[in-house]
Amino acid sequence: MAKKVALLQGNQACAAGAVYAGCTFFAGYPITPSTEVAEELSNDLPKIGGKFIQMEDEIAAMAAVIGASLTGSKSITATSGPGVSLKQELIGYACIAEVPCVIINVMRGGPSTGMPTGPGQSDVMQAMWGTHGDHAAIALVPSTVQEIFTETVRAFNLAEKYRMPVQVLFDEIVGHMRERIVFPEPGELEVINRTAPTVSPAEYKPYDATKGQVPPLASFGSGYKFHVTGLNKAADGFPTTKAEYVDAEERRQVNKVMDNVADIESNEEYLTEDAEVLIWSYGSTARSARYAVNELRKQGIKVGLFRPVTLWPFPEKRTSELAKQCKAIVVAEMNLGQMVYEVERAAKGNCVVVHEGRVDGEPINPGQIAAKVKEVM
Repeated sequence: MAKKVALLQGNQACAAGAVYAGCTFFAGYPITPSTEVAEELSNDLPKIGGKFIQMEDEIAAMAAVIGASLTGSKSITATSGPGVSLKQELIGYACIAEVPCVIINVMRGGPSTGMPTGPGQSDVMQAMWGTHGDHAAIALVPSTVQEIFTETVRAFNLAEKYRMPVQVLFDEIVGHMRERIVFPEPGELEVINRTAPTVSPAEYKPYDATKGQVPPLASFGSGYKFHVTGLNKAADGFPTTKAEYVDAEERRQVNKVMDNVADIESNEEYLTEDAEVLIWSYGSTARSARYAVNELRKQGIKVGLFRPVTLWPFPEKRTSELAKQCKAIVVAEMNLGQMVYEVERAAKGNCVVVHEGRVDGEPINPGQIAAKVKEVM
């Protein structure tokens, strides 16, 4: 039997991926260029018994997503840069309270209102460092419409598995692009649900580290009662200032991600085996980079592409290995220099690292990237 195929916009694929993953709740506020995600889910979720709510602002939307997740619903919100800025305090709350949820950021130019209808990739450091305090972060950066679908599913899986917010960042170009997408059959892609407690309600502790780095999470309304707070806390969920408890909590929440980088990380490499120059790029810019690689190879220039699909945790190990192999790395991104500094740090001086950026609302084209490669040859 032939699989279902459709011509979809990236934002539509995102909504479809959320439904495939088992999402039953959306809260958000309209903002260009992400609004189609909300529009699609406002139509799709009620059909499967889910809930859609347009809140009065971005802050309330993030609060609603956290509340819905605590009841056991897989929950999502979709926004763009200014909206993520407003959500940051509650993203931090979701981090410390360990509440699974997915945040879609269809990136545009900025700062402030910037370019609502223009693409950008200047929120990538915000995804890691936007909220305050020490915390782990997972952020995924798809570059095709098909990948938006699959990475949205994976975002839910990671959120549920590691009990934390996960961000999916794709720029306006991919969000509004239409491409052919093949829908996977039910069960074809893995769908992970959070681990429920096996102890009685009387014995349950929501942050009990003896149950592992990611303690089981009960759903409100299921007979389990527990305290949720943005304060540092003991295993029972109630606030504490005891140094040993605070230290243990902070370290566990970071380590649950950093100890499992191999499970979370996803990258694509193209013609890197003999590459003397590496193009390091993500999202829609990586599409231009791949074209540039093909054109440069025709000219006899040994160049390859490294494309992170997981941006955070940063793919440090593989970036470092490639830096030892290459003469130079060209980091192409639609900003004035963000991930280039992470690449430079991982390269540890083993090769030259240069940046090719653009912030005028136009995509970085293959010719720009090719010219920069020739500069560093």
